[in-house]
Amino acid sequence: MSDVQDMAGGTQASYPARLDVEYPEAGLSRVKTLFRIVLFIPIAIVAGLVTGQFAGIGLEDSEGWRELVGGALFLPTLLMILFRQKYPRWWFDWNLELTRFTARVGAYVGLLREDYPSTDEQQAVRLDLDYPDASRDLNRWLPIVKWILAIPHYIVLVILGIGALISVVIAWFAIILTGRYPRGLFDYVVGVNRWGLRVWAYMWLLITDRYPPFSLK
Repeated sequence: MSDVQDMAGGTQASYPARLDVEYPEAGLSRVKTLFRIVLFIPIAIVAGLVTGQFAGIGLEDSEGWRELVGGALFLPTLLMILFRQKYPRWWFDWNLELTRFTARVGAYVGLLREDYPSTDEQQAVRLDLDYPDASRDLNRWLPIVKWILAIPHYIVLVILGIGALISVVIAWFAIILTGRYPRGLFDYVVGVNRWGLRVWAYMWLLITDRYPPFSLK
């Protein structure tokens, strides 16, 4: 697949950062949904301690759960790629597991799942990142300008994030009344966060130089 095709909207399966959340076919608890903000507090504290942040978390936000990843090893990774063309495996593993954890937290506060977020098991939130061969796959100079190249995505994600926030609010009422998350809203919220994950992997986790596709899929 060419770089142009990737920029226009490559598939999720072909991109080095992938996210999927299982739709709760059995329905969701009205009571747990009603008190979700209270139930969320303990795991929010844990996430805040791990990442160094206590605010701005949730799939309904334009950055969503990725804002939790204050503990991601961005600057050290940038320097290693720049000067050594290396991406230490344990740094990648840390970023991967931290991103997975924050994804589970985001799915919980975003009402997508009612399983309490595990600190180590993937549960129904499947997130995968491909480990890069830094010397072969990563341009040592590109991380310096990626923040500029990603600006169009940030603009779009702000708009999509507002829609995701509204979707979560509507879904909250729908679950309280019917016990189910409207499938269209569910797919949209997951799609926004899938899009954001690819941008996060490109811009902050630095696992790929492939420009993220403009796609919810």
